Amino acid sequence: MGVAVKEASSQSEQPLSGHLAWLLSRASYALTTELTAGLASVGVSPRGHCVLAAASTGEFTQTELASSVGVDKTTMVVTLDELEAAGLVKRLPSSHDRRARIVAVTKAGERKVAEGKEVVKRMQEDVLTALPADQREVFMDALATLVRERLAEGVECTPSVRRREPRA
Repeated sequence: MGVAVKEASSQSEQPLSGHLAWLLSRASYALTTELTAGLASVGVSPRGHCVLAAASTGEFTQTELASSVGVDKTTMVVTLDELEAAGLVKRLPSSHDRRARIVAVTKAGERKVAEGKEVVKRMQEDVLTALPADQREVFMDALATLVRERLAEGVECTPSVRRREPRA
């Protein structure tokens, strides 16, 4: 006795097409792989670019940057170690807290930010061309609102959500 299998003929018939977490996860994976490939030509990772771009907008401690970019403190330290070794950032003593370090972007780091922003801009424009022109800004604004407000923080859960395994 066979089981009938119906093939989906369009995206709207995909069984998870209305599942927000699944859609965002798929989009995130596809965008991250594309961005990783694009930023490799500039010599920086997506996480490294985000940290550089955020650090270039003001005077931030490592902890403040970690919170802003959405990474844990350990990941921030590893990322800053890589960026510092490449001559893209310097860690300077904070004038407000002798225990804290301010992340200062070097001239080479500023150039890397500019190059990375061009890669991000081209990729974003390319991806958003899949939407009608009048929906692109609305989509980006809506997504930014979700991330800034309702989805600003994760919740504690059991079992915990698994993140990527640490690199060796």
